[in-house]
Amino acid sequence: MISSICKKSIEKALPNARRFAHSRFMSSSSFDSMGVVGLGLMGHGVCQVAAASGKHNNVIAYETEQQFLDKGQSRIEGSVAKLLSRERISSEEADRILGSITYTTDPNDLANVDFLVEAVIENIDLKKELYENLGAVCKPETIFASNTSSLSITDMAEMSGRPENFVGVHFFNPVQVMKLVEVIRTEHTNDDVFDKAFAWAQDIGKVAVKCGDTPGFIVNRLLVPSLMQAMLMVDRRDATIKDIDLSLQLGAGHPMGPLHLADYIGLDTCYFIVNGWTEKFPDEPAFVIPACLKEKIDAGDLGRKTGRGFYEWDGDKRGDSIE
Repeated sequence: MISSICKKSIEKALPNARRFAHSRFMSSSSFDSMGVVGLGLMGHGVCQVAAASGKHNNVIAYETEQQFLDKGQSRIEGSVAKLLSRERISSEEADRILGSITYTTDPNDLANVDFLVEAVIENIDLKKELYENLGAVCKPETIFASNTSSLSITDMAEMSGRPENFVGVHFFNPVQVMKLVEVIRTEHTNDDVFDKAFAWAQDIGKVAVKCGDTPGFIVNRLLVPSLMQAMLMVDRRDATIKDIDLSLQLGAGHPMGPLHLADYIGLDTCYFIVNGWTEKFPDEPAFVIPACLKEKIDAGDLGRKTGRGFYEWDGDKRGDSIE
């Protein structure tokens, strides 16, 4: 979630993957074929990075509808074309990346993948149906991995019918740029399965960290409650929006303040995460919905995406705070 503030370009980040581009697959993850379910904002990036790594003979990109598949394919092809035009990769490498991806709307094409990353929208009912279907289609050995940022890995593992073969792999946006991947295990996860998933994240050029199935994992478990605390300060009128953000920038070295960041992420996204946590963990004092956040949600002021939140916005340009 926080990763959308990254100002580096994809073109500067992806050359790290070139080290892997022509190498033979020799890692301990041993995933000859992998699948990506969902080619949206996160899924298309996972697909591209996996293909660019050169660690798989085939990457199968799956969407339920052709229009979504086409959009994801266009995103990947556009990103690779930009890298090529700026001489970040060679034409041979671009051809190899694009040639290693198979696009499909047929779930049966996922039947024999070794590793499958799910990156569909954060809707637990949708994911339940998806995992039940994938569990019936994929071979028993297939390892499932969810890219969820806020939902329970344990819940999805149990829905899949193969909880011992289930992990979380939480990437950050934009996937092609951000180095971190949180690899999450549950009490059901087989040790070898977890080790393979962790090795895979490293194989594709990421920095992997280990985490148990705590709400929000590491980054969001620390980040989201801190955003809520900033909003509670607004509720109490402890300080102005501008001064809260300025204090974290200059006093803690943050690239932007918590209320600026919340606007940038989307106040609806912040609300969605913390509302789910408060419903599932009502006795956790760190999970609270500030009054000012609920007021802005009700008013349709969702931050950058709507042009108004804790600040006025003109596209990606932040204006004055709304005190």
